[in-house]
Amino acid sequence: MMAYAIGRRGFIGGGVALSGLVAAGSRVAPAAPLPHEDFSFLFITDTHLQPELNATAGCDAAFRRARAIGGDFVIQGGDHIYDALGVARGRADRLIDLYARTEQDLGLRIYNTIGNHDCFGVYTKSGAQPSDPLYGKAFYQAHFGPLYYGFQHRGVRFIVLDSIGLTQDRDYEGRIDATQIAWLRDTLSRVPAGQPIVLVSHIPLVTAFDCYAPPPNVAPRHHKNSVINASEVIALLSGHNVLGVLQGHTHINETILWHGVPYITGGAVSGNWWHGTHLGTPEGFTVVTIADNRLSTRYETYGFRSVDPHNT
Repeated sequence: MMAYAIGRRGFIGGGVALSGLVAAGSRVAPAAPLPHEDFSFLFITDTHLQPELNATAGCDAAFRRARAIGGDFVIQGGDHIYDALGVARGRADRLIDLYARTEQDLGLRIYNTIGNHDCFGVYTKSGAQPSDPLYGKAFYQAHFGPLYYGFQHRGVRFIVLDSIGLTQDRDYEGRIDATQIAWLRDTLSRVPAGQPIVLVSHIPLVTAFDCYAPPPNVAPRHHKNSVINASEVIALLSGHNVLGVLQGHTHINETILWHGVPYITGGAVSGNWWHGTHLGTPEGFTVVTIADNRLSTRYETYGFRSVDPHNT
C-alpha cells in the first residue's frame, strides 16, 4: 500500500523539470485557500471489463473491496470495457451490459470519465461505419453521459475532461480539443479565487511513463501515452488552487509534482489487462482523501490472481 500527500498552502516551484510545458516565470500564485469539508472518495480506473481472463470475477472483487472501504463517491477514470474500439456493435453492446451489471456492486455514486477503449467502432477492423449513430464517442455518451463536465462536493470543484482525440485515419491520440479548452477556460474563470480544484483526465497530462516502458517495436502513428497539448491545459491552471490531477490509461501508480500540483496516475483495476502486474503495479484502485486543503492518496490492491500462465 503506497501513499502520497501534498499541500497547496504555499505555492511551490517546479517539482520535476519537464521541458516544453510552462515557464516558471509565467506562473501566478493561487489565492489563499477557501474552506472546505473533509472527505474521501475512490478513483477507480481502467477496469477493461471483458468475459475472458476471469476479468468479470476480478472486477467484481475489486468493486466489492472498494465498497467495503467506502467513500463519498467514485470517479471512474475511463476504459470501462475492453474493447469497443475494434469490435462489432454486438460485442460492444454485450461488454457494456456486462459492465453495467458488475458496476452495481460498487453501491456508490459514480462520476464517469471517457477512455479510449470506451469509443465504439473507431478501428476499421470493427466493421463499423462512421455513419453509425453510436460511432466513436456517441457510444460512451449514450451509456454514461457528457464527455466533459464539472461538479461540486463539500466545497471542492471537480472538473472531468475528455482527453480522447479521434483522428481522421480512424485512430486516437491524447488531446484536449479547442472547444473543450475554451470551456475549461470559462469554467475556471467562474471558480471563486482559492476554491480547491481537482481535475480528472483519462490520458495523463503529465507522466514519465515513456521512461519506464520498453520502447515499442514500431513507432506509433499518434501520441497516445499523454495529452499532446497538455501545456494548454496546464497554463490555464496557473493561479488556481489545484489540489491534484487524477489520471489513468497507463496502468501504473505514479505521482509527478509540477509547479506544486501533483499529477497522480492511478494503477488499473485490470493490472496488465488481466494478465497480472504491469510494470510493477498490481491490480488495484486509489483511495483519495481531501482534508485541510491537501489531497492524499493510497493504492489498494484486492488479491486478484491472473489465469494467464505468463502472469508477470
